[in-house]
Amino acid sequence: MGLTLAEKLISRSLVEGEMIRGQRIGIRAHQTLSHDVNGVMSYLALEAMGLDKVKVEVAVHYIDHNMIQADYKNADDHRFLQDITAKLGVICSRPGSGICHQLHLEHWGVPGKTLIGADSHTVAAGGIGMLSVGVGGFDGAMTMAGEPLYLTMPKIVNVRLTGKLPPFVSAKNIILELLRRVSVKGGVGKIFEYSGPGVATLNVAERSTITNMGQETGATTSVFPSDENTRKWLRAYHREEQWLPLAADPDAVYDDVIEIDLSQLEPLIALPHQPDKVVAVREVAGIKVDQVMIGSCTNASLQDVLAIAHILDGKPIHRDVDAGLYPATRTVVRESIARGAHDKILASGVRIFEPVCGGCNGCGFAPPTNGVSLRTTPRNFVGRSGTASDKVYLVAPETAAASALTGVITDPRDLKLPPFTYELPERFVDDRDMFQLPAPEPAKIVIRRGPNLRPIPDMPPLPAVISGEVLVKVGDDITTDHICPAGALYLPIRSNIPELAKHAFKVVDDTFAARAQEAGGGLIVGGANYGQGSSREQAAMVPRYLGVKAVIAKSFARLHLANLVNWGLMPLTFVHPDDYDAISQGDRLEFAASELREGQIFTVKNLTAGREIAVTSPLCQQDLISVQAGGRLNQVKAKRQST
Repeated sequence: MGLTLAEKLISRSLVEGEMIRGQRIGIRAHQTLSHDVNGVMSYLALEAMGLDKVKVEVAVHYIDHNMIQADYKNADDHRFLQDITAKLGVICSRPGSGICHQLHLEHWGVPGKTLIGADSHTVAAGGIGMLSVGVGGFDGAMTMAGEPLYLTMPKIVNVRLTGKLPPFVSAKNIILELLRRVSVKGGVGKIFEYSGPGVATLNVAERSTITNMGQETGATTSVFPSDENTRKWLRAYHREEQWLPLAADPDAVYDDVIEIDLSQLEPLIALPHQPDKVVAVREVAGIKVDQVMIGSCTNASLQDVLAIAHILDGKPIHRDVDAGLYPATRTVVRESIARGAHDKILASGVRIFEPVCGGCNGCGFAPPTNGVSLRTTPRNFVGRSGTASDKVYLVAPETAAASALTGVITDPRDLKLPPFTYELPERFVDDRDMFQLPAPEPAKIVIRRGPNLRPIPDMPPLPAVISGEVLVKVGDDITTDHICPAGALYLPIRSNIPELAKHAFKVVDDTFAARAQEAGGGLIVGGANYGQGSSREQAAMVPRYLGVKAVIAKSFARLHLANLVNWGLMPLTFVHPDDYDAISQGDRLEFAASELREGQIFTVKNLTAGREIAVTSPLCQQDLISVQAGGRLNQVKAKRQST
C-alpha cells in the first residue's frame, strides 16, 4: 500500500511513534517561524530554559504584527526581539518587510521540510509542499530548542480538484467552498491533502491562499504536492536548487475524499461572524458596504494586487466606501509598482498601507460603528477588526474590488470586464537583504528590555482537588479572540500577562476578570470547539493567571488544547453533551484532579445543583501529568535543575 503525501512528509520528520491514525506521534522541525506577537513569549521561555542557541536548520523571526507604535511598547518589543534573535542564532526580518507567511513562502519555504511556527496560519507553507503546523509560543520555543512536537496522528482527507477556475473566481473561493462543506469544526484531527488535475492550474501563491485558510476548518494542516509549478516559484525567487518533486503514491489510501470541480465554482462570501457561513455572492448582492480591506496573509500576493488593479483601473471607488490595501511583502510592493498596478489602485482612492498584518488582527483600519466591512482576511470573528459592532464578510479580492467601486456587495462578473490573466514572473526582484542574520559573536549582544516586558508568571501545580465557582458559561465556537482580545489596544501588552489579564473574556463578559480575582479563581464551562482560532497561548495563560484551573467543554480546538496543557489548565469534556445544560454560571463544582487517568470516565460534583456529571479528559497520560505539574515549562525547569 502506497503512502499519501502527508504521510511521506510526516515520515521525514518523525522521531517518536508510528503513523497510525489516532496515536501520539512526535515530529521534529527542520524550520521554525515566529513573529512579534507570539514570539516574545517564545523567547522569554527560551531564556527561562537557559538555551544559548536554537537547534534547527533554519529559524526565522518576523516583525509584522504589532506595527502601530502608538507608544513605547511595540518599539521596545521589536528591539528586544532583534537583540535576542541575533544572540540565539535566529534570522530576523526588518520591521515592515512583509507578512511572515508570505515572506516565508518567498524566501525560506522548502518542499519536503517540516515547518513549525508560533502562529496558526503557519499552515500557509503547505502550498509549497511543506509539512507546516501552527503552535503556541511555548511549543514554538520547544521546537526551536530541538524538542519534538507531539500531536495525534491525523486522518488524511484527499481534496481532489478537477477543472479550472472561471474568470473572476480566484483561489479564495476554493477554500470558502471547502469551509461551506465541512464547517469550522470539520477539519479537526485531519490533514487536507490536495490532488487531481485541478492542482496544476494553481500556482504556489494560490495554493498558499487555500492552505492558509484551511486553518479555519480546525485542520492540523493542509498540503499541496511539489510539482513543476513549485519549481517555477522557487526559480522566480532565485532558489530553484531547493526544489524537490513530491506527490502521493498512486495507490495511497485516504480516510475520506472530497471532490471539487473548479469550473463549477462562483464568487462566494462568508457572512458574519464565522468563516463557514458561506453563500454565493449573488445571494447577498446589494447590501451596502462601508469598508473594503484587501490584504492579509491569505490574499495579498502579486497576483491579488494585479487582479484588483485590473478591476479598479483608476476608476473612483464609491464615495461611501473607505478602501485599503495591505500588500503581502516588500517584494510585492516593488513588483506591483514596476507594473503600474500601484498607480491604478492609488488613482481609485484606495489607501495603501505598509506590508504588514494590520487590519486583519485589529491593528489599524477598523470599520465604523455597525459598519459592513468586506475583507479578504481568513477570519471574521466578532470584534476582531477592532470594532465591537463590526459586520465583517470574507471575500476574494475580485469581489472586494468590485464592491468598492459600486458601494454594495457585488459579484465581480456583473461588471462585464475582460478577464484578468496572470503569469508568474520569470524572476522576482531579489529582496533578501530585508533579513538580518544572527550575530557572528553572540556573546557580545546586550539584550535591551522595555518596561512592558514582564517575566512569565509562575504557574503552580494544580491542587489534588479542584473546587470553585463557574465563572463564565459560554456557547459553541468560542474563539481565542473572545477569551483574549486582539487589536491595537491589546496586542502590545501580550507579553505583560498581569496587564492583559484585566481584559479576559472582554467580548463576552466585561466583569469576568474582576469576578475571577474576587473569587480566587474557578472554572469555565464551554460548548463545542472551545478555543477556535489563533495560536495565542495567552488565551490559556490569562485565565490560568486569574486562578482558573479547569475548562469543561463539549470539545476543544486542537491548538488551544495544546496551549492548555502547556500552561497547566485542565481540559475536561462531557461524556454526555446534554450535561452542559446541567451547569449554570455561578454553580460550585468539585473534582479530584489528582485521580485523572487517560481515557477514564470520572465524576464532577455540582455542589450547587446537588448532582454528579460524567466527564473525561481528551489528553493522553503524558499531557495529564504536564497539566497536573502546572504546565510543561515547570517540567522543563525541573528537568534542567535536576541535570
